[in-house]
Amino acid sequence: MREPRLTLITRPGCHLCEDAKAALDRVVAVTGDRWVEWDVSSDVELEREYGDRLPVVLLDGKEHGYWRVEEERLLRDLTTPQL
Repeated sequence: MREPRLTLITRPGCHLCEDAKAALDRVVAVTGDRWVEWDVSSDVELEREYGDRLPVVLLDGKEHGYWRVEEERLLRDLTTPQL
């Protein structure tokens, strides 16, 4: 099984993070992809890089968005063939 294309960077107690988890669940229900969660509270480098704009969505290791998941855009980017 290949690595998940989606990573959600979060922190405990973050209400926007909970919304983002639900949004990612809706997206992967359509695409069949998987996602993983990284908690900034356990990694000082993640906290330094992303801590002020959580949640952050990474697609294939690159930042796709933060604060809110743009579901339609994410669906499009996940389903468009990569060149």
